[in-house]
Order: sequence, then C-alpha cells, then structure tokens
Amino acid sequence: MQLTPAQQQIGKDNFNEAAFTRRSLFVGAAAVAVPSLGAAYFKYGRPEGQPVKVGFIGTGDEGSVLLAEHPPEFMEIVAIADLRPTNRARSLHGDGGDSPRVGLIRKLGRETAMKIKTYADHKELLAKHPEIEAVVIAVPLSQHAPIAIDCLNAGKHVLTEKLMAHNITQCKEMIRVAKDKGKLLAVGHQRHYNVLYDNANDLIQKGLLGDIKFIRAQWHRNNSFPGRDSWQKGFAKEDVAELGADRLKEFGYANMNKLINWRLYNETGGGLMAELGSHQLDAASIFLGKVKPIAVLGYGGKNFYGVKGIGTEEQQKDDRDIDDHVYVTFEFPGPHYAEDKNDVCIVTYSSISTNRMEPYGETVFGSRGTLIMKEELEAMLYKEGSAATGAGGVDQRLYVLNGSDGQPVLKASESTGPSKAAAVADIGKVSRGYTEEMEHFAYCIRNNINAPISEGGLRCPGEQGMKDAIMALTSNLAMKYKKRIVFKDEWFDPASDLVPENDPEIIG
Repeated sequence: MQLTPAQQQIGKDNFNEAAFTRRSLFVGAAAVAVPSLGAAYFKYGRPEGQPVKVGFIGTGDEGSVLLAEHPPEFMEIVAIADLRPTNRARSLHGDGGDSPRVGLIRKLGRETAMKIKTYADHKELLAKHPEIEAVVIAVPLSQHAPIAIDCLNAGKHVLTEKLMAHNITQCKEMIRVAKDKGKLLAVGHQRHYNVLYDNANDLIQKGLLGDIKFIRAQWHRNNSFPGRDSWQKGFAKEDVAELGADRLKEFGYANMNKLINWRLYNETGGGLMAELGSHQLDAASIFLGKVKPIAVLGYGGKNFYGVKGIGTEEQQKDDRDIDDHVYVTFEFPGPHYAEDKNDVCIVTYSSISTNRMEPYGETVFGSRGTLIMKEELEAMLYKEGSAATGAGGVDQRLYVLNGSDGQPVLKASESTGPSKAAAVADIGKVSRGYTEEMEHFAYCIRNNINAPISEGGLRCPGEQGMKDAIMALTSNLAMKYKKRIVFKDEWFDPASDLVPENDPEIIG
C-alpha cells in the first residue's frame, strides 16, 4: 500500500493517540529505576544477583546483531564459538561504520571484550566453561536442534534463533529434552518482545479494528541486480584454510557452500518462509489471539534464479534449490469459529526476490479500522467511515474514546494536525525486541521462572516457537505438493509423534 508522507503521518498520529492511555502507564514507570523500557513495559526488573553467564554460539549475520543488542546488566558473555574464523573476528570488531553489528570491543570496551574466550565450535565451549548457565544460538537452521540439544544435555538454558528447527520432529525433541532437564527453551521470534507490536495487539484485542477478516503480509526484496543478493556470499580464504571436508562433515555441512550460503538450500535452510515469512505468520497469529491456523495453500517457484534468458549468466547458472518467489494463503479461525465455521480470517503472504516496492510488514483490515505495521519500526492506524458518511480510509483522523458500554469507539477528528496526546505519546526509537527477549530470558533464569506466559514466563517458549515453525514449514509442503493442507492438532502437541513432514496425507 503506497501512502503519501502526509497520509503516513496521519496514520502514525492516530496510532500514537490510540495507544496513548496504554503508553502513559509505562512511560511514567520508566522514570523509576528499571534497566530498560522493555523491563518497565513487560514488568520484569533486574535479575537477582549477578548477570547470567552466557555463551554465544554462532556469530555471523544474526549472531552479530544479537551480540550488539545483548544487555550487559542481564548477561555476562563468557565465551563465543563459531566454526568460521572470520565470524569470530567479526564478533569482536564488528562491521564498522553505521552497521548495527558494532562488535564487542565497541559494545563493552576493549578490556572487557578481550577477556571473552573464543572457540571454534560449541563442543569446546561447553567443555571449557562448565560455569556457563545459558547459551544463545544463531547458527544455520539445520544445526539449531543438534546444538540446542547438546547444550540442554549439558545443563544449559537455551535461547535459539528462529526458525526453531529444520523440521517439527526436531522441535518436539528439543521441547522434550528441555522438560526432562528442567531447563528453559526460548525461541527468538522477537515480535513477542516488541513494544510497538504489543501496543498494536492491545488495540486489536480491545476491538478497535472491529471484525478482522483479512491480513496481508509481505517481505519483498530485489536481488536481481548483480551482487545484490545478501544470501549469496563468497568464501573468505581464512575460512577455507581452517575448514576442511572432515571438519565440515563433523558439523553437518556437505561442503563450504552449504555452510556459507546455507539459506539457499533445503538441506540446510527452510527458504523464504522460514527466514522471512515466519516473522509475518507469527505477527498474524499474535494479532488473531495466538490461534492455530486451519489450513494453508500456495505457490512457490524458482522464477528468477536458474531461469534461462533472465538475469546475468551467473544468475542463470545459480544452483540454489529454495524458491525465490512464494505466495501462500492461510485460513485462521475467528473468535466464533467453534460455533460457525464461516467465521474465518484469511492471511496472505508473499515474498519475492525481484521487486522491493513494499519491503516488509503487515496490514490488518478490520470492519472499523486498518492497521499498518511497517518494517517493525512504525505503526499507522486509519478508521473506516460510517455507513452514513461513506467515508474512511487513509485520510481519516480519529480519536479513541470510551463508549457507554466500556468499549472503545472511533470518531473522526476535525483536527488536521497531531493531537496533544499524540505529540507526547512518542516513546522515541523503537526497539525491534532483540534486547528485550534476551533480558527476559536472563530474568527468568535468575529468578527461576519456568512458568506459562500468564505467570510471567517466557513470551516465546518452545511450544510457541514450534507453532511458528509448523506454520512456515507446512506452507513449504503445501507449495511443494501443490495442495491445500489442513493443520492437525497432534502436530502442535509436543507429546505426539505426529508431524507434517511425514504425514502420509501430505507426502502420499
């Protein structure tokens, strides 16, 4: 959806005003001694005692972001591990310039950073540092489960990056081992700790948008320009020199290409749905009350890479096996689905590799309003016009009032400028949730909180991470087998051995 700057500003002002009452509750709280806005907002404080001693396993693109965002008041990094020497160096020195990957020297200071031990693999890290209490895992997808299970068996709490695992069988094994060992298992879907998303979800759950029947989400990129594909990288000579065939095989990689460019192959990654789509599906599920989907169908294909006559000669010879364009449609249950099977919300998702006009985000279409979430950093809210006026859409400003029945109602404002409430509601730079998820993970460890979310536990525990993995990976199966797949309750039950990847009704 293309909006003018003026229309975008109206939407931002609307959202700020709608969320003002909720925000005012924690903006004031942030003035007292709490370590961060997230701690004030999600109602956790500093962990009791010393920061949790943590090891970081995987310091590549995502791991370097997590290192830069980690909260020193909650976590003391004891050691890091990565197969690639270039990544180990990157963890200390960062990428330079304005990159969010600032490196530990810049983050913590040289003296502190140089005390952190570095290792070539997680096995050595675990053997050398029994004092480590928890690990943060950000390695290629196919190795999430093997490394997480090694760490859980070693008595460590685990926070693993999304997607939780390469298949659902692995997800269930991770949950079972964590339960058996009495350890926390968290999954890094950071929207569960994103204050902007939680504000948006609060408005939705209060009924501000009315009945939601459609959510449109997308993550569009343009990798068609030569050298533009961030998932296709060359090999550094330092990595090649250190990692021979036997070493790669030991840690689950057929060759160097499968380690470096793991996102491009089904053997090591999960494609666009795992790496990108899982974020949007997670958001849609949150907005719909964290419900499980009913069914999914879709189309996916290699429509650019490897196609004769399109792109450069190198792009035509590209051997990736993941799809470069995907389009899926999900059916989710509405709040009255149990009584009436027509109460369904449709969620569409697209990810393409040849156009970035609409980068990424979600648009929630309700009977009384529309909410646009843009790139995790902005939220815009618009009202629907009444039947009497027939107006509505992006030019409508609103006020949020309490109706006589206690429910929120919308009224068009005569003002053409930001309201006073909107002007003071801005909380500054929006955090994407990485810091908050690590803070709360450490808080739960130090305070021995192994409980449901309703009792202050992890906001994205293994069971939630598995649900997100089921949605993403089952959509891959729907595209592969070209069929509408109905989700089964047993897939979402960690105690059941039934999983979508070996369901005979899917794979025939």
